Amino acid sequence: MKQRLLVFLFISILVSCGSTEDIKLEKEPDYIIAFGSCNREDAPQPLWSEILKNEPDVFLWGGDNVYADTDVPEVLGEAYAVQKSNEGYQKLLSSVPVYGVWDDHDYGQNDGGRDYEIKEESQQYFLDFMGVAKNDPRRDREGIYSSEILETPKGSIKVIMLDTRYFRDDLLRNSDANRRYEPSSGSILGEQQWSWLRNELETSNAQFNIILSSIQILSDEHGFETWGNFPSEAQRLKDLIVASEAKNVILLSGDRHISEFSEERINGLSYPLVDFTSSGLTHTYEAFDGEPNEHRVGEVVSKKSFGLLKFDFENSRVSMEMRGLNNRKQQDYIVEFQ
Repeated sequence: MKQRLLVFLFISILVSCGSTEDIKLEKEPDYIIAFGSCNREDAPQPLWSEILKNEPDVFLWGGDNVYADTDVPEVLGEAYAVQKSNEGYQKLLSSVPVYGVWDDHDYGQNDGGRDYEIKEESQQYFLDFMGVAKNDPRRDREGIYSSEILETPKGSIKVIMLDTRYFRDDLLRNSDANRRYEPSSGSILGEQQWSWLRNELETSNAQFNIILSSIQILSDEHGFETWGNFPSEAQRLKDLIVASEAKNVILLSGDRHISEFSEERINGLSYPLVDFTSSGLTHTYEAFDGEPNEHRVGEVVSKKSFGLLKFDFENSRVSMEMRGLNNRKQQDYIVEFQ
């Protein structure tokens, strides 16, 4: 790729007794994506109204959309029904299109992968929750991966949504009590999904390409679930992003009950690859006291949070924001591609 890059990095950290002033962009955004993850269907959900204050054009679920760890399919259906009846979520559904992926707790098994016994039934409940038509091709194939083209008068954004559960090989337990898993060989996506992803990136004409993964891609040192548990898969993804020449790729993730920005400089990529983690909507790791992440930019936010991406097509600019209660900005990161 022959792009020259200008990167503007602004970090605004929210302190416990104060607030931050919004960074003023040169113009109103052309398109706004909101996203979030880790949402208990039976818990208070105070952020839907805050999300709508930002007038997003679309909302993306990042996984753990409900918590229904079970081997009884009907329990999944009941959890989704509770979530869908939530008044705040109903207002969101009536305002904007909603797309997304699952993670482990809405898949149905904590840290679950390809051996989950009711994954076929779980897939159908997930598709029902997302309002996917009964004749949609996703109903008859394995996995919930999909893509959407978001068209605007200024240009398009492609959202590529990965399934990190249905095909994922077993995780390798770590003997260290402070680290749940350790790196091993194996696959996250499976060859069928890898082939699909390659085609999605190579044929994309969008000005921006968003890859939504339920688990973190760049942060790989903490010992919990991450693409780093399968290093060859993480490298394969980075290599594919470079080789595909898809424009302006941004990674989104959830799962961790914290929010953070990570970035990595990739050989052959003329801009920093950013992984924006936003988690969670109803509960977070409020006792968080630190963990390693060599790719972290700024600080970890351990309060309830949702993510925003504000697109400026004319200047190839994306402003990424973490926001929480009272729509308060917690931290942001701005990248301008040229």
